[in-house]
Amino acid sequence: MPWLQFSLNVHADEAPRFEQALLEAGAVSVTLEDAADQPVYEPALGTTPLWNQTRVVGLFEADTDAGSVAQALCATLHVATLPPYQAEILEDREWVRAWMDDFHPMRFGSRLWIVPSGYEAPDPQGINILLDPGLAFGTGTHPTTALCLEWLDAHPPARKLVVDYGCGSGILGIAALKLGARHVWAVDNDPQALVATEDNAQKNGIAPGNLYPCEPDQLPPLAADLILANILAEPLIALAPHLADLTAPGGCIVLSGILESQADQVRQAYAAWFDMETSAVREGWVRLEGKRRPTDTD
Repeated sequence: MPWLQFSLNVHADEAPRFEQALLEAGAVSVTLEDAADQPVYEPALGTTPLWNQTRVVGLFEADTDAGSVAQALCATLHVATLPPYQAEILEDREWVRAWMDDFHPMRFGSRLWIVPSGYEAPDPQGINILLDPGLAFGTGTHPTTALCLEWLDAHPPARKLVVDYGCGSGILGIAALKLGARHVWAVDNDPQALVATEDNAQKNGIAPGNLYPCEPDQLPPLAADLILANILAEPLIALAPHLADLTAPGGCIVLSGILESQADQVRQAYAAWFDMETSAVREGWVRLEGKRRPTDTD
């Protein structure tokens, strides 16, 4: 199956904004590449610096109109014109193979690993999640997913009821279960994401009775101990009352997919129910976490 590849070169400071804009325009994946053959030598531990000139590449379904993508980017970024961009049809086997070639085992925190096919687990005693790149978002390569995985590694949800809202590949829910969660509801409005979540759960030996993939309107009323939502700022803001209703008093919420410039707006949207704080920032992306306060209706 062919795909439309939409790419443009921007300064490193602008790359996160263009990355998010491509996702909001419907990209199934976004990658960042060196646009000027600039080496990055020995970055500081825990950092992933971008190149001064960064190529931002979005992958869309083949029948997507490149002009419509450009218009959507202009509207989201509030600009009249874009930098010069390229749009080309890419065969499915080309981009998947290229991505797989660069996908290696990755550690998050002290013991949580993502291990792709064809690799041995570097730490057999660690918590190893078997996962390959796919169309559903969430493989650990993006800073927003990494921030959530690191939080889970540091705060194992033992015996807790967890909701992974916007589950993508199911990576966060699977990680939560491997770290001791009692049950996980994996929620996504994309049927393909739910299929990917079920497939990845089976690959990781997750019992069907512990993971429940569902669409948002199939999610029953819950009092979850932990809500994980790695989406984007706009839907997170819209979902604030609903996610608050799903969280038990004293429960925790972890939000990601938020640019630094959007953090205050998202934090304010949840302030009526949660004591919120910024717990980590990476490459311009923010992780927020909060504790659910009891209310008069609780």
